This record gives sequence, structure tokens and C-alpha cells, in this order.
Amino acid sequence: MTEPHTVPPEGTPPTVPQLDVRAAEPPTAEAPPPTGGFADRPPGYPSALVWLRAGILRDWRGVLGAFVATWFYLPIALLLAVSGGLILAVTGLFAGALGADDQVPQALRDAPLIGSLLEAFLTRSGGVLGGVTGFVVGSLIGFLAVLVVPWLGTTDGPIPLVTGLVGTVAAAALIGVLYTLYRVLLEPRLLVVSGARQPSRRESARLRPVLDECARRLGLDSVPRLLMEDDPVLSNARTYARHVVVTTALLTEPDDEVAALLSHELVHWRTGDEITSAFVRGVGLPLTLAHALPTWLMRTFPHPGTNFVVFLFFWPVLLTMRYVVLPLHARDVRAAEYRADLGAVLTGHVDGMRRVLERRLSFETGRSGWDEAVCATHPPHELRLDALERASVAGVPAGAGVPAETDEPVTAERLFGHSGPVGTRRTWLLVGALMLAACVGTGGLGVVQWAFFRPQATVDGYFSALADRDSDAALDFLSDQSGVTDRKLLAQLLRGKGYRPPTDVEITELDRDGDSATATVAYRLAGERRTAQVALRRDDEATAGLFHGWRLSGGLTPLDTPIAGPGVQLNEVALPGAAEGPALVLLPGEYTATGPSSVLSETPSEIVAVGPGQSTATLLLAPVLKPAAGEAVEARVRAWLDECAKQTVAAPPGCPFRYYGGSAQKVTWKILEYPKIAVELTGPSSAQVTTPSETRGRVQVSGTSTYFGTNSPFTDEDTLTVAGVATADGDTVDFRPAAN
Repeated sequence: MTEPHTVPPEGTPPTVPQLDVRAAEPPTAEAPPPTGGFADRPPGYPSALVWLRAGILRDWRGVLGAFVATWFYLPIALLLAVSGGLILAVTGLFAGALGADDQVPQALRDAPLIGSLLEAFLTRSGGVLGGVTGFVVGSLIGFLAVLVVPWLGTTDGPIPLVTGLVGTVAAAALIGVLYTLYRVLLEPRLLVVSGARQPSRRESARLRPVLDECARRLGLDSVPRLLMEDDPVLSNARTYARHVVVTTALLTEPDDEVAALLSHELVHWRTGDEITSAFVRGVGLPLTLAHALPTWLMRTFPHPGTNFVVFLFFWPVLLTMRYVVLPLHARDVRAAEYRADLGAVLTGHVDGMRRVLERRLSFETGRSGWDEAVCATHPPHELRLDALERASVAGVPAGAGVPAETDEPVTAERLFGHSGPVGTRRTWLLVGALMLAACVGTGGLGVVQWAFFRPQATVDGYFSALADRDSDAALDFLSDQSGVTDRKLLAQLLRGKGYRPPTDVEITELDRDGDSATATVAYRLAGERRTAQVALRRDDEATAGLFHGWRLSGGLTPLDTPIAGPGVQLNEVALPGAAEGPALVLLPGEYTATGPSSVLSETPSEIVAVGPGQSTATLLLAPVLKPAAGEAVEARVRAWLDECAKQTVAAPPGCPFRYYGGSAQKVTWKILEYPKIAVELTGPSSAQVTTPSETRGRVQVSGTSTYFGTNSPFTDEDTLTVAGVATADGDTVDFRPAAN
């Protein structure tokens, strides 16, 4: 957290004599302290948890900026905003230039002076106005699209929106904490990779006494791990969570300036500034990783052409960092620098710090692309000098992030404050109560989800509704109810006497694939054990904003029957005619079908078994001839033949017999043998009547014929067949003979 301490320009006389790196051997060779775990962490914290908590929770503005910029996809929103703005700007430019004057009402266009002025204005500026309007509209559409589209799935209630936000915050916080732990725990390895090393004995003899003395004056009973970086030109010191890294050029600086710099770094170390920056970087880790590449390229290849190409490809990320993340994080960074400068006041090295600042030595730089992504520059040196002067004279500085409400001198207690325990007893009780409530609430929600919103619960509820003969409840479990044209009729069918629902229902297997599931169901229907596969689909809409239930795909079976109309009943409920609308759909179960009957026919009842997932159900309802119908038809046919036989003409009209012997008088007919007829149903109330060849009847005709003026009697016989249609007329049978 310090700026590089550079050497004065060539030709500038040194303000203090340069010191040699004297080999003042340390009194005793101390073994290096352990560096694993949380070793070398600052004192004054009851535990490592308090230390991490203090750093993580300090800079809420920087955390908010990194969170919004990363997790709400601000670079993508910025890219689409500019792209959409340019596209609509070009469109509006040409559209406005070509058709702006046409939008002026005809009355204004014909007005003297005003019409010509408006036409000239729109002709010359319509394209510009259209381009500006198009850019503004396109930018808003592109920017808002990225912010709104990820949340379109949470529009069915406030609960999904809240849970989505909470989940996003939790994910960002978890990544931030994990990244912070990664930086702290692996800090020794990361510094070694970056080029830091252990100090030599001479370097320790030069710097360690100064570091220990500054720590003693700051009230610190331990110091961070000291590492060296080989750079004989640039004087620099950097503070990490558990280490302070200084360059070899710092060994030749005067003691008071070295002490001022180390005091500055010790304050950074004690207040956990690196923890704060690490957590901010972790919350915005995807964005800072994306920013690391362009910053590395511009830092490694410092050329205007390289910078232009890098900006051309990475400008959304660079602008998001510069105008969103950096300004929000800058306040805490500037306050940390003012606070760290007070370390020199507390250790009595104000003059050394003043000389460093007066020479405008930047003794701290960004450590990596990530640091540059989330850390702003230091405050102006002049303001830091001003704050340092006020602090050394009157106490706490008054400007730029340092409070000035008091003239109290700078003390360690005021500089570092009290870390306190992890939490008070009341805080822990509150946290415990909240955690217990969260566990109970989550467990209760889980129980409700398991009991009522699983695929198994949907299948059980569906068959339970069928067992209760509740068609409306059963239909509510279906994803598609468009086939139901008459819910009242369906309810009557389930409540009818002949309905029997599936029994002994058991889910033998359930396969789930995301939002789809398939249940294998075993059940008993029509006296036999059956199995069926039922498809389910997860609801898009949530019940109470929390629970996503399941619905059955399909579940309705169309009834395919050639006989429908008066007299056709299902569970003693009359079915509509086939021509009256779409096919009737049925829910699973066993239905009793009956058909029409007449004096000629009767329709035996039929059982229609409809299983879950069945594609179609067929109802035949074939009428059969009543046992007494044949006798009735035969009696009606004989009565008709008797009527024909009563006629005294050679060709009784409409009758199945006639005499072909020429002129005949006094003709009489006599049925010698009635034919045996065959009756075949053609419908519930009609039948075809025929006479088989082997059961023909016989008829006798007698009379007088005239032949050449002589009358002679005759008697003749012939076979007799009958054909026609028998129909039911109420309780009687009517016969209509076929035309001869």
C-alpha cells in the first residue's frame, strides 16, 4: 500500500548523506518464524476470524461497485448500448434526412415563411436529430436488455426475484471470501513466484532494528514477515496481508526516511488494508481477470499503438473499471493512505515522511493488473503533506478522508481502534436465532416441497382425485386441458354409477431429467394388473413464489365410437352425437357403456377401460336382434301376405306374387306355405328381411280364364319369397316390402 521511493534526479544534492549498508551483525541469529496458516498476521485481533472480518466488511462502496459491475454484466451492457446506439443512430440519420419534412402537417408546409423555415430546418437537421434520437434509444435498449434479460425468469412473483438476488450476493461473497483466503494462505508462495526472497544477514541487520523500533512505538508486539526484492534503482516498499516487501535500493536511504516508510507500511499491515483490497478483487474476480490481460499488455508493451489496439478490444472492461469500480473503491484507498501517513507521526519520523513527500517520491505502485483494476491512485502529495503537518501539530488531520472534529494527538488506540471479539453475546444469540430460524424455515420448506411438490406427489394426487371421482381436481394435475370441451359432462361421467377408478396404484420407478420426469405406474383396472408410463413436466410458475410443482403431460384419452346420439350412455349419462363437436375425452378409469334398444334390437352393455397415457378408447356398442323380434317380424310379414291373398286380381299391387296366364276372372289366392324369413339388423331400429332360397313359401291361385270365347277354370301354384325392411314403430313392428 505504499508508493515507490525513488532516487532524486541526477544533479540534485542529497538532503542527507547516503548511508552505507553497515554489517552490524544481529545480536543473535533468530530462526525465521513459521509462515504457514495465518502466521505473521497483525496483532490486536482476538482471532484470525476477527482480522478477516474487519478487513472484509470495511469498504462497502468498493464491494458494491465490484459486485454491480461484475454480476450485472456492466461491460456487456456497455458494449450492447454502444452497438445498439450506433446502429439506430445510422438508421435515424438516413431516415431523418430523407423523410423528416414529410412529417410536417400540410397546413404548416403551406404557411408563408413558416412552412419554408420548417422545411429548411428539417431538411438540414433532420438527419442529425434522427441520428441523435436513434443513438439514445439504441443505447437505452441495449443497456437495459442486458440488465433485464437474466431476470425474466423471475417475473412470476417477488419471491423468485428476492431469492435470485440473495443467491447472486451469496455467490459473490463466497468467491470473495475464497479468493481472500487464497491470497492470505498462499501469500508466501505467491511472493516467491513474483521475485521476493528472504533478506540476507546484512539486510536484516540494516532493516530489522528499524522495523522493530517502529513497531514498538506503534504499540505492536509483532512485525510482518520481511522480504526483499532485488532492485538497486527504485526504492519501494509494499505491504501484504502478512509480509512487507522492500527493494534493495531502500538500504541506502537515510534512517529516518526508512523508518517513516516502514511506519507507513506497518499501519497498512496492522489495519488489514490488503484484506480489504483482496476481498474487493474477489467479489469482482471475473471482471478483474478480464481486466488483467489488457493492463498486462499495456504495461509490458508501453507503446501508443499497443494501447490503441488493446483499448479497441477491451474498452468495455477498461471503461467499467475506470468509471465504476475505481471511483467507488478510491475513497477507502485514499483514507487508508492518510491513515498510514499518521504512522510516521506516531513513531516520531514526521520529518522523514515530509522529505519523502516533498520530493514527490511515489513510494507505492500497483502490484499487479488486479490491483490496478480495483485500487485507485494515492491522494495528491500536497494534500498528504498538509494532513501530515496538521497531524504533527494539532492531532488528527481534517481533510480528504481524515476526520478533523478533534484536536487530540495521534495515538495508537486512536489510529488502530479496538478490534473487539468476533461478536458479543447478544450478537451471537441473534445470529444463532437467525440461523435456527433459517434452518427451521428451510427445513420446513423442504418438507413442504418433498410432500406436495415432488413428481411422486403429483402422480399420487392425480390418482387420488380419480379415486374421489373429482374431475376438476384431476384436471388441475394436467398440463394441457385444451381437449376438455365440457367439464360438466366429464364430472357427471366420473360420478356415474358405472365408473370405477384405477386401484392399487403404485409408483414402481421414477426417472427425472431436469424439468422432465417419467413415472412407471402399476395399477389394477378391469380386473387385471397393468403398468403405464406417465410423463411429467415441472411448472414454470411457482406456487407462493417458492414451490415449483409438477403436472402430467397428456392424461386425457379421446373416445372413438361409431355410435353416438340418442340412447348411447356412458355411466348412465347420455353422450352427445358425433356431429355435435370434438370427440369426447375421458380420464383414466373403467366406464360402463350402454346403447339404445327397440322392439327389434337391444344393445348389451360394454366395459371401456381407459388407462393412463392411453392414446384412444374405442366403444363399439353393437346392437343384437331380440329373441322375440324375429317372431314379431314374421307375424307382421304373414299378416301382410294374408292381406295380399285376400285380393281377387291376377296381380295384387305391392305383393310378392301374380298370375301370368292371360285374361283371368274370379281370381282367388291361397297361401299354401308361408316362407321362412331371415331378419338381419341394419340399425338399432331397422332390419333387413329376406327369404333364403331353401325356405321359400308356396302360393296357389285359382279362377276362370277365357280362351277363344270359352271359359275354363284353372288352378296353379308358385313359389313365394319376401324381401323388405322391418322397422320399429314404438312397441310394434312395421314392415315395408321391397319394390318388385
